[in-house]
Amino acid sequence: MKLLKIKDNSQYIKESFSDIKNLASKIADKTLGQLEREGIFVFPEHVNDAADLTRDQMLIGSVNDSYKSSNVMGFIGRGDERLVIGSRFGRGEEDCFLRYLLDRVLDMPNIVDLNSDADPDARLFDFLLFLFPHYLKTAMRKGLFKKYIRREYNDGNVSGTIDIARHIDKNTPFIGNIAYRRREFSYDNDLTELVRHTAEFIKSKPYGHKILAKASDEVKLVVSATPAYALCDRRKIIELNKSNVVRHAYYKEYRALQRLCVLILQHRKHGIGSGTKQIYGILFDGAWLWEEYVNSLVGDIFYHPMNKGGKGAQRLFDGNIGLVYPDFIGRDGERRIVADAKYKPLGNIGNRDYLQLLAYMFRFDAREGYFLYPEAEGGSDARLHMNSGTTYEANVTPRGDVGVIKHGLKIPADIHDYPEFVERMKESEREFVAEFS
Repeated sequence: MKLLKIKDNSQYIKESFSDIKNLASKIADKTLGQLEREGIFVFPEHVNDAADLTRDQMLIGSVNDSYKSSNVMGFIGRGDERLVIGSRFGRGEEDCFLRYLLDRVLDMPNIVDLNSDADPDARLFDFLLFLFPHYLKTAMRKGLFKKYIRREYNDGNVSGTIDIARHIDKNTPFIGNIAYRRREFSYDNDLTELVRHTAEFIKSKPYGHKILAKASDEVKLVVSATPAYALCDRRKIIELNKSNVVRHAYYKEYRALQRLCVLILQHRKHGIGSGTKQIYGILFDGAWLWEEYVNSLVGDIFYHPMNKGGKGAQRLFDGNIGLVYPDFIGRDGERRIVADAKYKPLGNIGNRDYLQLLAYMFRFDAREGYFLYPEAEGGSDARLHMNSGTTYEANVTPRGDVGVIKHGLKIPADIHDYPEFVERMKESEREFVAEFS
């Protein structure tokens, strides 16, 4: 197997991809939307609703004779070629920072060793299993999936369309039963059965019960709604779901769950990415993970509008005009501050970011705006004072009452293992939050 490891938000000469040139040629300069259609699983699913990750964003883009990676992390494979994209803060054998983000945001259990030298395919499969409770809970917020199905009966209570051929086959000589079929609106359908098969498959893993414990109520509801479940039907159920993809916009969460379940169950029989031409993998939006992680730290201090869920929408102008979703709005009305979470290196926070944050500050009468970003140990906050005056009149001076602060959360380096990384992160988090107290 040919394996290449790179970091997010980094640039590499194209020659360094020579060992995985076939894979690189398939993913370079392609948008996440295109990669999704080719089989890549992108988390979170609805990237078109995210502010920092769009379907037009590229995983690796060409810059002269180099490839530049973006905010995306994950694993991709094709044939015997593998690409692992870790966080730029990963050190040594294990990407502790990515693992920590996943632990905090998705509550992924620390059951499987995520050592970077482990088989990428096995690690990918573990991630798919860990995502199942999250997608199940998200979909089940709209209740159990229900759809019309056709059922076949053979009894004396005819209440549907008589099936002549099946009636002759089953009821000769006639003993009082009639073969018929009926269209019913039922919870026990091919999609619910697919979810049940996936849950039962995960249960068979040594750590399966711990994974499903996070969605135990939802799993119980699925089990009670699928009395027709039979292990021998698994292959048929998978094929039915592959040919009957959920398309209704209201059930888009179930469409994501359906796709995840098929990936998990197909891996069991065929292996992920079987075939030399198939691209497969899982990608994590680093910007989304970072924003949700920061919210877990400062949620008591800031309001957190959520553009994916359409919650906390703000308007720039009267008349319901100018929809905006600032990442964070301070709860203290006397000292209102706004903040923008950026999973970017400090040097990449530039003019467009400044203009966006200043617009938020003007809208919410805030004299302080913050960029919240991850930084390596040893850095310090940058405080920028807004200018007044113009160069034409030679009277440009900094204003002391309005400014922008680049406030970084220090990511530990030179650690020996993951438990030490967690302890050091707790210290960094306390320093990070102290800025707002």
